[in-house]
Amino acid sequence: MTAVQAVLLVLVAAAGSLVALTRDPLRQAMLTGVFGISLALLFLAFQAPDVALSQIGVGGVALPVMILLALAEVRAHERKRDDE
Repeated sequence: MTAVQAVLLVLVAAAGSLVALTRDPLRQAMLTGVFGISLALLFLAFQAPDVALSQIGVGGVALPVMILLALAEVRAHERKRDDE
């Protein structure tokens, strides 16, 4: 294992821990994107570029966007319910 791989493993572990320990859903969604990108970098370091590209698309972009859209929908629904 190279030094780059070791550093990226620690980065992925730290990012995953931050996602799990964060209580605010908005911050958690942003950290999920950071975790996805760091995981993609780890896949690149382990010479799996096809998996890294998939991870960038799904874990780095699509998942955080879906979480943010769901949060916006929940907040809009709560606002509508409070207005009634």
